[in-house]
Amino acid sequence: MPRARTLRPARLSSADLFRLGGSGLRARPLRAVLSALGIAIGIAAMVAVVGIGTSSQAALDRALAELGTNMLTVAPGNTMFGDEATLPDEALGMIRRIGPVTGATATGTISGTPVYRSDKIPVGETGGLSLLAAQLDLLKTVGATVDHGVWLNAATARYPAVVLGETAARRLGDVPSVYIGGRWYRVVGVLDSVPLAPELDRAVLIGWDAAKTYLDFDGHATTIYTRSVESQVENVRAVLAATANPSSPDEVNVSKPSEALAPKRAANKTYNSLLLGLGAVALLVGGIGVANTMVISVLERRAEIGLRRSLGATRGNIRTQFVAESLLLSALGGAGGVLGGFVVTAAYAVSRDWPTVVPNWVVLGGLGATVVIGAVAGLYPAVRAARLAPTEALAAA
Repeated sequence: MPRARTLRPARLSSADLFRLGGSGLRARPLRAVLSALGIAIGIAAMVAVVGIGTSSQAALDRALAELGTNMLTVAPGNTMFGDEATLPDEALGMIRRIGPVTGATATGTISGTPVYRSDKIPVGETGGLSLLAAQLDLLKTVGATVDHGVWLNAATARYPAVVLGETAARRLGDVPSVYIGGRWYRVVGVLDSVPLAPELDRAVLIGWDAAKTYLDFDGHATTIYTRSVESQVENVRAVLAATANPSSPDEVNVSKPSEALAPKRAANKTYNSLLLGLGAVALLVGGIGVANTMVISVLERRAEIGLRRSLGATRGNIRTQFVAESLLLSALGGAGGVLGGFVVTAAYAVSRDWPTVVPNWVVLGGLGATVVIGAVAGLYPAVRAARLAPTEALAAA
């Protein structure tokens, strides 16, 4: 006698599950759109709340950065005999090799060489101006800008050309050239006021190479400006003196970090805690919306479940169908919510002249949360409905 074959229910492939979930959504397009919209609003609220908060934090960080929270200065101190020390020629290069240092530049004082607007002005009437040799990256490091004209470049830094600080330009007047050490120097630009380095406002700046060629500059830096990773400012300060002058670190003066650094860190810590709390609340609200939508969706379709069971669908088929539909609906709503939250964040940030910042963890968390919540919310009612006998499900409908 031939042995009886045991019938096994067919397993649905991933493509079949996707089509099956999509057909359930297409069968009730209005409800699917409204359900996805509810999910999207919850996720968009989370993304927008966190995005706007993060953009506000970035704007605050930018404002505080203008106060020089990560800038330190290095200058020569005094020797043990009370004389003024000098920094080694290699000091700037060695400081630039410090890992957390993101930028370093220098100026050098050219002593005993006054600056005049005319060769007719009596000797000694300098107007309190200083003459400084400057590295080409000075503006970038100290956050200075040019009011008019241009900054020194690789060409002009080798020839008799100068840039005036804001106060120096006001005292000298609108002159095309200045008279220094028996030679005329062309004025190629004027700086705006430099809040982080006010000493530059009263300075006349000349290229490092030109200062050596025309003014017998010895090449020693008298002020080195550094920028470093903000979280490492204190650590950088601790090694600056020994790095600038390894043989005599006690002959080096290093400035203290800006007093704005501590309030900035406190503000960032508060912002981070606040954003995590707001994001969690918004995500909870969105999750409740997803769960509510999917529970109602499954309960309204008991007749469909009973009919499919009557036609041979197994409990596993019922569960996977509704979980797939829930996942698809949640994914669509989550993607729309992330996009909507980003648009809202960008619009608000632009209106306030803030940088638009949406953390990656919010985008990934929003999508991941909707999928997880959709699976959980769709699984429970699907399991409950799948346990109903076909006749009971049809009668309950």
